[in-house]
Amino acid sequence: MTINKPAKCGTLESNDIFVMLTPSENGISIELESVVEKQFGNHIKMVIEEKLKEMGITSVLVKAQDKGALDYTIRARIEGAVKRGC
Repeated sequence: MTINKPAKCGTLESNDIFVMLTPSENGISIELESVVEKQFGNHIKMVIEEKLKEMGITSVLVKAQDKGALDYTIRARIEGAVKRGC
């Protein structure tokens, strides 16, 4: 799959993550802002990247604003944004 247009999913409420995907030609790039970035930033980026690869996305710019979302929420928001962007 390829991201054809900018897409977003999620909210800025507590325990959620707001994700915006933008088409890119430079592989997967992730820009993360998180209230728990020092403790879990690398893990959040790993979850995002795994879900993108699982869905066949190889090139996209991800801007994510996390407010303490759990892994299943992150995966759901990525999936929703990918489906909107394709």
